[in-house]
Amino acid sequence: MSATLSTNSQAILLLTAPLVAGRRDASAKLLTLSEYNRVARVLREKQLQPADLIGSDAEEIVKLIAPIFGRERLDALLARGFLLSQAVERWAARAIWVVSRADATYPRRLKSRLKEDAPPILYGCGDASLLDTGGLAVVGSRHIDDELMSYTEEIGRLAASANRTVVSGAAKGIDRAAMHGALLGGGAVVGVMADSLERAALARDNREPLMDGRLVFVSPYDPVAGFNVGHAMQRNKVIYAFADAALVVTSDFEKGGTWTGAIEQLDRLRFVPVFVRNGENAGRGNAALLQRGARAWPNPESSADLEKAFAGAAGSVAAEPKQDTFRLSVREDPDGTAKSSTTSLPKEAKGSPADELFEAVQNILLRELSKPLKETEVAELLVVSKAQAKAWLAELLKRGVIEKLAKPVRFRVISTAALL
Repeated sequence: MSATLSTNSQAILLLTAPLVAGRRDASAKLLTLSEYNRVARVLREKQLQPADLIGSDAEEIVKLIAPIFGRERLDALLARGFLLSQAVERWAARAIWVVSRADATYPRRLKSRLKEDAPPILYGCGDASLLDTGGLAVVGSRHIDDELMSYTEEIGRLAASANRTVVSGAAKGIDRAAMHGALLGGGAVVGVMADSLERAALARDNREPLMDGRLVFVSPYDPVAGFNVGHAMQRNKVIYAFADAALVVTSDFEKGGTWTGAIEQLDRLRFVPVFVRNGENAGRGNAALLQRGARAWPNPESSADLEKAFAGAAGSVAAEPKQDTFRLSVREDPDGTAKSSTTSLPKEAKGSPADELFEAVQNILLRELSKPLKETEVAELLVVSKAQAKAWLAELLKRGVIEKLAKPVRFRVISTAALL
């Protein structure tokens, strides 16, 4: 990762980051993720970039954004150039790099999976190329006994022998045990931190694997940020987004970050198959996760066994739900406009599959939604019920290819340009 900070990243840092460099700046209220996303949408609509907010024509562009948050607040954020220069100097001295969602070097997995939930800014230390290697996410409780520590370290070693990166949260307990085992086995590790990135970057024990390119730390939060329960919960989705599969070694029942992250993955995000350690001593939380759809960890004993576990679970996330059919009256004229014609298509269920016929409907909607349309207008266009149109629009929103506008509620295709 280049140490040079892009102009886009500079602008996004000014809008969203605390810029802690010896003291905390309390002069301006930072934009939240949802607020920054509103800015990004306006800029996309005008074919602009965050860098334009601090460029030569910034005055006119700031006027576009100011009505959303107030000119005084926006000016105060963008005027923090000196604080930014101090923070950048501090990060550079500690080999900490910064990348923004508007940069081409931003991890592809986060942008494609999290979309607008992807953190606007990522801070990191180490070889950033590891962030797109996938691997096995290993998560679990902080307080574990020696037996479980050894068990988890062995999982890390096994992942290393299979050339699978270990992704974890770098917290004490399960996280560090898995990471330690992987590094001892000569493997690669991604540590997604909710706090204290700077401390990890400077720690003596991390120096060698960082320099060897086998370890990277990354965080959506300022490098000197302390522990925050909310941050710890939010980074869970980042851990899963970086991985190809996940293993919950141990979880409390209906409480704690491990439980919350696993449930979010099983019930809503569904980025990767989730395995859970099973058996008599696995605990109530693990048993409950199995009942919620997680898969029993097969306890592989070799790298070949581990690869079989990955392969066997590969289709579980994208498994197609049962479908009903109905009649849809849509055809396309040579000029690309939609006309009425009878065709049989699947009625989409929750977690809609990438069915060929659904993709055909999606292509029509993506073209027609170049201009905002209401739900009823989409239903009329496709000659289907409003409920069916609503279900399809919800699926397209989930895929991140359309956006929902307010007052009145309408839907419009998102530009093919990358999310800012």
